[in-house]
Amino acid sequence: MSTALLTDHYELTMVEAAMRAGTAWRRCVFELFPRRLPEGRRFGVVAGVGRMLDAVQDFHFEPEEIDFLVSHQVVSPRMAEWLSSYHFTGSISGYAEGDLYFPGSPLLTVESSFAEACLLETLLLSIYNHDSAVASAASRMVLMAEGRPIIEMGSRRTHEEAAVAAARACWIAGFGPTSNLAAGIRYGVPTSGTAAHSFTLLNDSEREAFRAQLDTFGNQTTLLVDTYDIEQAVRTGVELTDGRLGAVRIDSGDLAIVARQVRDLLDDLGATSTRIIVTSDLDEWQIAALRGVPVDGYGVGTSVVTGSGAPTCSFVYKLVARADSEDPQAPMVPVAKKSSHKSTVGGRKFAVRRIGADGIAESEVVGIDRPAPHHDRDRNLIVPLITDGAVVGPEPLEAARKRHQRVLDELPQSGRRISRGEQAIPTIMVEPGDDLPNRIIGEGI
Repeated sequence: MSTALLTDHYELTMVEAAMRAGTAWRRCVFELFPRRLPEGRRFGVVAGVGRMLDAVQDFHFEPEEIDFLVSHQVVSPRMAEWLSSYHFTGSISGYAEGDLYFPGSPLLTVESSFAEACLLETLLLSIYNHDSAVASAASRMVLMAEGRPIIEMGSRRTHEEAAVAAARACWIAGFGPTSNLAAGIRYGVPTSGTAAHSFTLLNDSEREAFRAQLDTFGNQTTLLVDTYDIEQAVRTGVELTDGRLGAVRIDSGDLAIVARQVRDLLDDLGATSTRIIVTSDLDEWQIAALRGVPVDGYGVGTSVVTGSGAPTCSFVYKLVARADSEDPQAPMVPVAKKSSHKSTVGGRKFAVRRIGADGIAESEVVGIDRPAPHHDRDRNLIVPLITDGAVVGPEPLEAARKRHQRVLDELPQSGRRISRGEQAIPTIMVEPGDDLPNRIIGEGI
C-alpha cells in the first residue's frame, strides 16, 4: 500500500516551485528533533523507527494517485512524471528505537535532494510524534508499576490504526500484552483478553457467567468481579475454582480501598495465590498512588494511547544544511531560522550520551557540523537506518524493548521521577572548533 499521500499538500507545492526555480536537486540535510519536552517531563522515548522504515519503503505514487494530483491541479504534468518513478534514494540516520531523547536531540537526519527529503516531512513527523508520545507515557507508567505488569487496552479510545501503533509503542516501553489483535499479527506483540460486563449480563446469573468462562478457559482465567456486588463475586469465583482462581479484575470504585478489601477476602477464603488486576482510566499518577496497595497488575487504556496529557511530542523537521548549487560536489552551507522563539541551529548534528564511571548518564552532547567530543565511556546515539535508498536499520521489536530497559538504567535517580522537574540530563551543544560546551539547551532551539 502506498504511503505517498499521507502527507500535506504544501510539500508538493514546495517541490513544484523548487523544480521550476532549479533548486529541487540541491543536496540537503534535514533534521527531525524536539525543541522541548512536554512541560515537567524529564525524558522522552524514541518510538516509530521501524514503522518509519516500512513507510519510506512504501512511499511511491500509484497511477490513480497521480491522476488525482493532476486532475486537482496539485502538481503539473512535469512533476507528475517525476512522481511516477519516485523512490527515496538518499540516506537516513538517527536514534535507535527505544532510546531516550531530550531537547535538541537530532533524532533523525535525512540527506538527499531537497525534493526527495521534502516529500517525507509529514510522514516522518506523524509517525514519530504519535509513537514517541505513546512510548514516553508508557515508560513513565512502567517505572511507577515497579515491575508489576501492565496490559495495554486502549484500542477503543483512539483511531483504529493509531491503536495498532500505540500497542507497538507500549510494548517497546515495557508494557505487557495488548488487547489489540492487529498488533499481534503485524508486530508480534503478545495479546490478552478475558471478558467485559456484557458477558456477565448476558447470563441469567453471575455464577453462570463465571462457570462458562472457567469451563472454557480454565481456572487461571481472570474474572471481572464488579458487575454487581464485588464481595459476592469474589466468593463465587473462589468457590467455583476451589480456591485456585487465577485473577480477579476490578474496574470501578476507589481502587485503593477496594483492592485491599478484596485481598483480605481472598486470603480469608484461602485463595492466597489469586492475583488482583485493576483497570478504570489509570495513568502514571494513579499507578504511583497504588504502589503500596496489594495490586498485582494494571490495565491501561485511554491515558496511554493519548500520551497521558501529551498526545504529541511537537517534533519538528527542519532544513539545517544545503549545497549552494546542484553540483554534486558543491560545498554544504549551514542554514537556520532566525525568527524569535522558533530559531534553529544550522549545520548537521552528531550526538553522544556522556556516561559517568558509575554507568549513569551525565549529559547529551551534540556536535554541530562535526562529531561531538568523545570520551571513553560515551555512547554514540546515531545509527544508520537507510543508506543510498537501501534500508539497513531494521531490527526485531524485542531489540528495541531491551534497549529501552538498558537506557532507563542509565538515568540518574532523579530522572526516573514523574513529579514535575527539569530534563534528566542537560543537552550540551558544541560548535565547530570548540571542545567546551557552547550552550545548554533550553528554549529557542
